Parts: sequence; structure tokens; C-alpha cells
Amino acid sequence: MNKGLYLYPVIIRIWHFLNAVLIIVLILSGVSMQYSDPAQPFLRFDIAVTIHNISGIVLTINYLFFIIGNTISGNSKQYRIRLEGLRSRLIRQFRYYTFEIFENKEAPFPVTKKSKFNPIQQVTYFLVMFIFMPIIFISGLSLLYSGVFIRQLFGVKAFFYTDILHMIVGFFLSIFLIIHLYFCTIGTNPLKNFKSIVTGYHEGVH
Repeated sequence: MNKGLYLYPVIIRIWHFLNAVLIIVLILSGVSMQYSDPAQPFLRFDIAVTIHNISGIVLTINYLFFIIGNTISGNSKQYRIRLEGLRSRLIRQFRYYTFEIFENKEAPFPVTKKSKFNPIQQVTYFLVMFIFMPIIFISGLSLLYSGVFIRQLFGVKAFFYTDILHMIVGFFLSIFLIIHLYFCTIGTNPLKNFKSIVTGYHEGVH
């Protein structure tokens, strides 16, 4: 029986699963810290802060493994964006996502070992992994050690602006997660891509 294309080694699947769990925990604890009613909190504030801080530190370490692993393995080439013809490739993939996929047409940029991401994925993942994630880590660590990094160096206003930046980027990462989960349901059946995180074999359509 054809299992599909083996794209995701065990270490990648563990990293991806841990990444997803930590981000969900950070979203839930962050929302609880910001918006819960103090009288009836989703999580008690001090508990939410502790969970958020610990999860953020573990996610930062997990991200460092991502950077080191991608550099050593050469997988970083998957995130290199070829600017020539990018606009037309993005339009082609967008047309597929919005119309052609519902007509059961073939994906314009099928997944291969040399090219795991279509143009929209490549641009999105680059922005998330190499711009948004570093911003969320730097701002988060600055808030965690605010007495050293923010207030003492730049004052109270800088602390406020850093907090706003952290929440804005966190919001965009939350939206990315929702969209990412939705696109994972696109395949020969809605569970095929989720199965890949267990088996390592790509069977679905992206």
C-alpha cells in the first residue's frame, strides 16, 4: 500500500507537536491574563502568568532547536523565497485555494522533497518563523525581565509599547494558527494532514 511521501522525520514531528501545544497554551493563558473577569477568571491570574512564562521560555528553547536544526540539515532552503515571478506564483496558488480546490483540480505546486511549501506557505512561514516569532520572543523576554531590559533602560512608556507589540504579534500568530489548522483539513479527507504528524507521510493536498 502506498503510504505517500515521507517528509516529516520523528524529530520534526515532535518539534511541530510541541510547538503547537505550547502556542495554544500561550494563547489561552495570555487571553486569561488580559481579558478574564478577576472575579471569575478562566485561570487565576498568578497561575496564568506562571504558565505563560514557563511556556514562553520552553517555546523559545524549542525555536532555537528549529534554527540550529534547519541550519545544520540545510532545510532552511525551504524558507528561501525566490522573488522572481513571486507575484504570479502567489496569484496562481491563491486562485487554487479560492476556486480550483473546490473543483478537485490538481494543486499548481505539488509537495515534493525538494519543495515542501507552496508559494503562499513559503511566504507565510517565513514571516511567522523569522519575523513574528523573534519579535514575540524578544518582547516576551523583555517583559519578563522588564526591570532590566525595559524600565531601567527606556522608561515606563517603553514597557507599555513593548507590551502592546507583544499582544499585537500574539494576535497575528493566533490568527495564523487558526488558518493553519483550517488548511490542514484540506486533503483527500480532513484528517489526512493531521495523520502526517503521527506517521511522517504526506498524503494530503496543500
